[in-house]
Order: sequence, then C-alpha cells, then structure tokens
Amino acid sequence: MAAPLISIRGAPVPAGGEAEWFNGVDGARLRAALFPAKGEVRGSIVLSGGRTEAIEKYFETIEDLTSRGYVVLTHDWRGQGLSHRELKDRLAGHASGYQAFLGDYHALLAAYEGRLPKPSFAIGHSMGGCLTLLALAHGEASRFEGAILSAPMLGLQTGGVPLLIARATAAFNVMLGRAGRFARGAGAPETFENNVLTHDRARYERGKAQILAAPDLGLGGPTWGWLDFAFRATAYLAQGGNLKSVTIPVVIVSAEQDKLVDNDAQRAVARNLPKGEFINVPGAYHEILMETDTMRNIFLRALDTLLGKSSTAPAPAAQPAAPEPAPVAAKPVAAAPDPAPLMAAAVEPAVAPTPAAKPAAAKAPVKKAASKTASDPKPAAAPKAAAKPAAPKAAAKPVAAKKVEAAAAKPAAKKAAAPATKAAAPKKAPAAKAAPAPKAAAKGAAPKPAAPKASTAKAPATKAAPKPATAKAPAAPKAAAASKAPAAKPAAKKAPAAKA
Repeated sequence: MAAPLISIRGAPVPAGGEAEWFNGVDGARLRAALFPAKGEVRGSIVLSGGRTEAIEKYFETIEDLTSRGYVVLTHDWRGQGLSHRELKDRLAGHASGYQAFLGDYHALLAAYEGRLPKPSFAIGHSMGGCLTLLALAHGEASRFEGAILSAPMLGLQTGGVPLLIARATAAFNVMLGRAGRFARGAGAPETFENNVLTHDRARYERGKAQILAAPDLGLGGPTWGWLDFAFRATAYLAQGGNLKSVTIPVVIVSAEQDKLVDNDAQRAVARNLPKGEFINVPGAYHEILMETDTMRNIFLRALDTLLGKSSTAPAPAAQPAAPEPAPVAAKPVAAAPDPAPLMAAAVEPAVAPTPAAKPAAAKAPVKKAASKTASDPKPAAAPKAAAKPAAPKAAAKPVAAKKVEAAAAKPAAKKAAAPATKAAAPKKAPAAKAAPAPKAAAKGAAPKPAAPKASTAKAPATKAAPKPATAKAPAAPKAAAASKAPAAKPAAKKAPAAKA
C-alpha cells in the first residue's frame, strides 16, 4: 500500500521515488521507499538512517547513489519517521531490545528482494550502522557484497560516567518498569551554533525545515529502554567472535570530532572484522553525510572505492545487472507547506553538491583515499591493489614477480629505485646517481610523470616478455625491476597520510 513522502523546496522527492508500507515484527506498520537508478543499473543499495532520522533527511544522499547507477531502498526504523511507534508519546525515542529491529530489517529485505538488482550493498549511519552490522552478524551478510557505515553506534559516549555504571543504571530503570521514561531532561533548545551534528548550516536548516513541514517526522530524546537497547547491542558487537561470520568488506567511516558515539569502539570493531577497514574524517561532527562537502566527500570516495572493488571481483562481475525494478503502486506525495524563511539559504548548496556530478569516478577516489587514517593494515592494502596496472605482465613472469614483491615491501622506495636504474641502463649510471628517482623515469625514454608513463612508455618491458621463453631468465628480472621502480613511489608517499 502506498505511503507518503514529504517534499519541500530545497529537498524534493528524488525522481521516481515511491514509498509504501510493509509489515515488520508483530505486524508493525513500517515505511520504506524505493528509488530507481539513473542510467545504466549497476546494482542496489540498502540505506538505513540513524536515531531520530526519517527517509526524507537522506534525499540528497539518495540522489548521490542513484546518479551512480544504483537502485536505493531506504526505510524508517520502528519508533521513528512515519513508522509504528510503541509509545503514545511520539517524541519519546524508545526501543525494546534489538531483536525487533533485526526482524524488521529481515522483513524489509524479503519484501523488496525481487526489486533489488545485484550486486547489493548496505549503508548505515549511527544507530542504523549498528543495526546493519548486527543484521550482517545474524545471517544477512550473504545478501550483500559489502557495507559502509557512517559514524556507526558501536559504543556510546557516556558524558564521563563509567560505562559499567551507565549500563547498570539503564538496566536497573528498565527492571523497575521505567523503560518508557526519558533518560534525561530536555536541556537547552538546539540551534545551529550549539549543535554537535554538522558544520554545514544549509544542511542543518534543511533538516529542521523538513520537521516543520511534517511534525510527525520529529523525535525527541531517548528513553531508558532505548539506552538499554544501545548498550546491549554495542556489547554484542564488541565481542570479536560474534563478527567472524561477516566476511564481506565492511568500511567504518569515523567522525573525528564525534561527541555522541565512541570512535575507539569503531576502531576495535574494524580490527575484529575479517575484512574491516577504518577511515577517519578529520574535523567532522557525527552526521558525516550531512557535513560540509569537503568532509562528506571523504565518505563518498570511500564508497566509490568499495563499489569499484566489487565491480572487479570475479563473482559480482559474472552477475549481469538486473533491469530497472518495476514501479511500486502509485504513492501520494504529501504537499507540505513551504518553509521558505528557513530554506532560503539552503537551496543552492544542498541541491548541487560536488560529488553527485561525478557518478563514475570510482578509480580516482582510490588515489585520494590516502587521506584516510587506518588503524588496521587492511586500509593500506586497498589502494595498492587498485594501483597495479602491470598485473597481467607479472602473472607471465613468476621469477620477476617475486622480485617485484620484494621491492614493493621495502620501506625506502628511493633506494630500491637506484639499483633498478643501474641494472636497466649501465651506461648512464652517473646521471642516475645525481638524482635517483627522477632520472630513473627519464632513462626509460619517458617524460617526468612516472606513474602514468610506466604503463605506456616501457617498451623494454614488453620486449622482455618473450625472453623467458628462450631461456633468458636474467633479462626478465631486469625489466620487471625497472618497470616497478617508479610504481613504488606512490606507496611511499601514502605513508604520511595514514598518520593523519
């Protein structure tokens, strides 16, 4: 059955988007929306927002995803947005454990499975990131090729109260029958100046305008029941053994200046995941996808890297893109009042963000991903894998491949380049001594840009290919060493960025 989507100036419903109701656990009426891909369909993405957030808040992000060729399925968790709320007070942010959330998520995927082309990916923010990872750990990982989590709630900041005491206090209040009571007072009214969610005024005001247009989307502070759920969920994910079954790539994007969730817990979970990766967004507040373009683009580049890796993997590549999903039944789009005063400054920057204009930039982000900070050695491995243009040649030369790996493993790239230059061109050894790294590129009869010309101007490397067939094994290592010397430079330059 069709459900409404709220449209305001500066945040219109993305083209073709349609919402409908579906039944969650215990028959709870929940809202979901499906948005068609733009252009050629590359797959699908299931997008799950955080606490207090409704579908409408992610219209801009949905545009970013559909412009990349992905069908997007998003939803309102129970207890927020236009979905079922368990308490009479709609503003009470309540929850009763996490099992109902997992059941709802399973019902969502089952209801839309036939309309989600493969490969599928999962995106979750804050509480949505926590619940997405919980669902993956409880058997849903087989549905996805990968997941990326924005400032996931994997641990809570307790305002100086020891974690054990905070957990015990929440559990005690639930035991006393106070689960539905607010866990804290209302506090001072939130403004852009005192908010801890985003540095971007336009996006902040846009979110406020959506609530003014449809007050039923709003949600207040958490109850003791919600806090108890959050502590139990994060405690489960903190146990490394519970994550062993999540063998798909999971990227955790952390907000450096987050004042709501625990970034150390995010690092720990990234280490415990079989294919976990941790990326830091310098200076960002909690809502990374609502942050300024500079910070927000770090998440989008990490997303493009994840999607790009999947497109080169054998299994997903063998799966043809499914046709565009059939449209859902006609939906009534709520004609909300136009909050022009609040949206006057938000319209222009919110509608045309920089990343949305570059849907196919999956390779460029791999180089820019050096700006991320990895606490696990796995993040560094991703850029190297994407930056090997000569992989086919190495496969044909088993002896040379061993030397290439040995050279790439050396931390001092410049020292490795000098011997390679002398071996390749012994007559011009004096010039190589004066400037080892630059001259090595020049002596290969190529311009100064080392990385681009290594794959196009290395005629010696192509001639060296037939020599192993004529039992001239010594010539193969020389060609391989010469062609791989420049390629070691980008890896060396990325080391300082990893410290950021």
